[in-house]
Amino acid sequence: MKKETVLFTVVALIVGLLGGYLIFSISNAGKGSQQAAANGSEGVMSPNDYTLRIAQAEKIVAAEPKNINVWISLGNDYFDTEQVPKAINAYGKALELDPNNSNVLTDQGVMYRKMGWYDKALANFMKANKVNPKHLPSLFNIAMVYQVDMKQPEKALPYLQEYLKQDSTSQTAQQAKELLEQAGKAPAPKMK
Repeated sequence: MKKETVLFTVVALIVGLLGGYLIFSISNAGKGSQQAAANGSEGVMSPNDYTLRIAQAEKIVAAEPKNINVWISLGNDYFDTEQVPKAINAYGKALELDPNNSNVLTDQGVMYRKMGWYDKALANFMKANKVNPKHLPSLFNIAMVYQVDMKQPEKALPYLQEYLKQDSTSQTAQQAKELLEQAGKAPAPKMK
């Protein structure tokens, strides 16, 4: 065998093993915090943990730009660390690979909302809800944009009502009930 072929094979093997380890580390990183939460621990990640995970994920997507799971994980870590433009971009890359992922559409919409881009946020939430009409986070976020951001509580009403048809007991349902109550007290739109 030629030296170049042996060297290439060894490098490819090392890169593959490292990539597999990093993917395994990223996919299992959340499990520790879930177990900690189940055991009563807070499971809050430190800034250093996020920095390490983000660096690892950035390396992986540079080598594997079609790895949707890592793009989503990277978007989530940017989301959690309030790196809004980077989260929007990472979610955008994931949506290029799966344009109908309701969770990613909603997470990107939340980031658009943080930027004050309410029309873009609303478009994402609407698409997420169209893809999956039972997707509660998109329903709730549509209502939030209409009622809180755009000051159009009358447009929020049907989304709040639909949310409460599907879920009437969760903590978010309690927030939806409060918003519905506020929307019901809003003055009626003036007739022209």
